[in-house]
Amino acid sequence: MDFASAINTLIPSWISVITNPTSRFTAIVFVLLSFFAYLAIAGSILPGKSVPGATLPDGTRIHYICNGLQLLVLLVGLLGIGVALNLISPTVIADRGLELLSATFLFSIVVTLLLYVAGRMSHNRSSSLKPHISGNFIHDWWFGIQLNPHFAGIDLKNDGVAAYQPLNSGKKPPRQKLGHINDPLSVICLDGNSNRKIAVWPVYVVKAFWLNIEFLRWDIIAERLGFMLVFGDLVWIPFTFSIQGWWLLSNKVELTTAAVIANCLVFLIGYCVFRGANKQKHIFKKNPKALIWGRPPKVIGGKLLASGYWGMARHCNYLGDLLLALSFSLPCGASSPVPYFYPIYLFILLIWRERRDEARCSEKYKEIWAEYCKLVPWRILPYVY
Repeated sequence: MDFASAINTLIPSWISVITNPTSRFTAIVFVLLSFFAYLAIAGSILPGKSVPGATLPDGTRIHYICNGLQLLVLLVGLLGIGVALNLISPTVIADRGLELLSATFLFSIVVTLLLYVAGRMSHNRSSSLKPHISGNFIHDWWFGIQLNPHFAGIDLKNDGVAAYQPLNSGKKPPRQKLGHINDPLSVICLDGNSNRKIAVWPVYVVKAFWLNIEFLRWDIIAERLGFMLVFGDLVWIPFTFSIQGWWLLSNKVELTTAAVIANCLVFLIGYCVFRGANKQKHIFKKNPKALIWGRPPKVIGGKLLASGYWGMARHCNYLGDLLLALSFSLPCGASSPVPYFYPIYLFILLIWRERRDEARCSEKYKEIWAEYCKLVPWRILPYVY
């Protein structure tokens, strides 16, 4: 595809959606809207454990139905049936990736403009729906006006943004692509170069959905639903974090057995550290006296866990995160830096986030945090940083 064709694909005419219902762009818009319709309907019907969210300033709590794994399994099943009946191509996303990128970007703009208008018109005073209006259109549109907007009884933040994860493969709650890329849904149509990477994606994705009751992310808890959050979860994360798969579509890589084993080890170590650290923190919050690695936990000031992974580094979960990101790129070999965009970007992001976390914790815990820093001097990587 030449540059002009790519620009044409990325900046399509929305009039063509109406005037030419058989166009490639119209087809991908239909796929995208069908996916969101599936999430809304199936997410409301499928059973799952009800988990209370964070307590809001007005004392209310949103209860989340954690049925992500059921949604994923049912989606794979429906896609398999669709492929068997020739209703959908197993490579539709891989074949029309640029159209999907364009459609999703435009969808993000339209939806957030509607959220802005609805928020401005809202008179609800609850913490979830109370409008936060600064008077600056760009600011309010970018950061959002309402914390947890709803439509027809559907939590748009949870079902419309976070639940987009089954469509693309990625890192903080996972996203996967529907196509013959290396991801859990690749079982529909395997590519010769993908079999090295699919071994890690199913483990990561399915386990994350299985444990999703443990990890309610900060954006779900505290950030209002605006363009920043919608674009990040619908466009930036899915299409940049899965860049390895897109790259492998047009580049052949041959790995030695030793390289494959090393890749698996990096993944397993990263997975154990990331999930283990988060699980220890989750267990400690529920029961501060619960054993960590078979021993009573060491606690600083009655608030900060200094045992297990959290006794090795103050942000050890970030180390696991980085190792996982690296393991997703290693199957692409070393011939190009392009597949390593994700781990490089994540490294910069987490260093920046770690600095912010340090400042916030220092202000919140004061002397307790200073004592914790003396006991655990390493920030992310023990004996290095």
